[in-house]
Amino acid sequence: MKRFIILMALAAGILNVEAQNELDALRYSRLSVIGTARYAGLGGAFGALGADFSSLSVNPAGIGVYRASEFSITPSIYMAEVKSDFLGKQNSDNKSNFNLGNVGFVSVTNNDARPNSILRKLAFGFGVNRTNNYNTRAVVQGFNNTSSLLTTYVDQANGLSPSQLDNFGNGLAFNTYLIDTLGPKAYFNDMPNGGVTQRKVIETSGSMNEMVFAAGANLAEKLYIGATIGMPYINYSEKSSYTENDDQNLNSYFNSFKRTESLTTAGSGINFKLGVIFKPADFIRLGAAFHSPTYYGKMTDKWNSTMASSFDNGNSYTSSSPQGEFQYSLTTPFRAIGSVALVFGQNGLFSADYEYVNYPGAHLSSTDYNFKNENQAISNKYKGAGNLRLGAEWKYDIFSFRGGYGIEGNPYKSGVNSLKANSYSLGLGLREKKFYVDLGFVHTSSSEDYYIYDPSYVEPSRNKLQGNSIMLTLGVRY
Repeated sequence: MKRFIILMALAAGILNVEAQNELDALRYSRLSVIGTARYAGLGGAFGALGADFSSLSVNPAGIGVYRASEFSITPSIYMAEVKSDFLGKQNSDNKSNFNLGNVGFVSVTNNDARPNSILRKLAFGFGVNRTNNYNTRAVVQGFNNTSSLLTTYVDQANGLSPSQLDNFGNGLAFNTYLIDTLGPKAYFNDMPNGGVTQRKVIETSGSMNEMVFAAGANLAEKLYIGATIGMPYINYSEKSSYTENDDQNLNSYFNSFKRTESLTTAGSGINFKLGVIFKPADFIRLGAAFHSPTYYGKMTDKWNSTMASSFDNGNSYTSSSPQGEFQYSLTTPFRAIGSVALVFGQNGLFSADYEYVNYPGAHLSSTDYNFKNENQAISNKYKGAGNLRLGAEWKYDIFSFRGGYGIEGNPYKSGVNSLKANSYSLGLGLREKKFYVDLGFVHTSSSEDYYIYDPSYVEPSRNKLQGNSIMLTLGVRY
């Protein structure tokens, strides 16, 4: 439904608020290294470690590793900068926000009355983990001497009567005299070959969070098992303004136009996670987890558009679309995670996770529309991809020093997009018997070709996203 970039669902085309599509499926299928500060400091490589609240959203067997009941909360600051290079013109913009990486508690019951029992501990957990952050702002600007957005509107309108034009797109251009009739069902615009300065500002906000209900067990200090019911919920907002100006006075009639669009998406879903951690020896732990597809039964999109034109003769016109709204269902892919951790006594550890995500398994559905073409596009454009996360921790007395690295694989088979992301992290921790404080920092980077409208008409902008998160986790054991 919308054509926009930024890590977590970056796009390849102009914002087009008329139909949900494969880009929406991708946006809500990608997750980030967000949660507790220790989890982030270790690069998210927690699949074989556990005893951290973020692990309930990765490998639920991690809840079985807890030794005591615990409460934790993680305030966080996220800062994002997007740099663009469009037709030789560079721009950059940034945005920041305050959020909570996690809040949750774990209750542990010890089986001390039966010291010879295989079942050593039972644990239950409840809380919320943040799994993605959509707060960004990007500016794309350049002089285009080959096409205009109006060129695409003319091509879309040809063959249609004015009453058949789209109320959110070429119909607005017709109502504001930016395109006009050349004959029966034929149209033209004043800048068919460009010659305009184009500028687009895109601002997104919102997040994806997951409410988790988890349970797990410690079996003979060798095997840890766990299960999580995840209930993710999405709040996403996108606003954009697109302008074209004849600032070189190449046309004696057309001056400029501005198109503004807004979109909000909200929905909640459910998934199930199963996990196991096996400790064959004190120095090694092996982990495996499976995440079912997430089913969002009621996604709701609301959108609208406005177009305003200005001409050299002093005339100006404005036209607005109706308020659009549509409800649909979305299924995001399953995930499978394999993990290994090496534990060096009380001195430190090294951990690695490999995660496979079945991106072609995403699916859109509705009782009002069959989404055949959109689901076929998901199958044609996306492939399964692997994500690698590495983390290390070194301990000195009550202090811990951490570092991590991650690579998020490209979900695209080929074509106009290649979306890979890298993350680098650092962390510091202080741990006492009854409380702990952790500080984490994560730097993420990604790049992608972004098209301000149909790639058949315009060159891409090369956009680079740099994101920085600072997290502080406060924990109490009881």
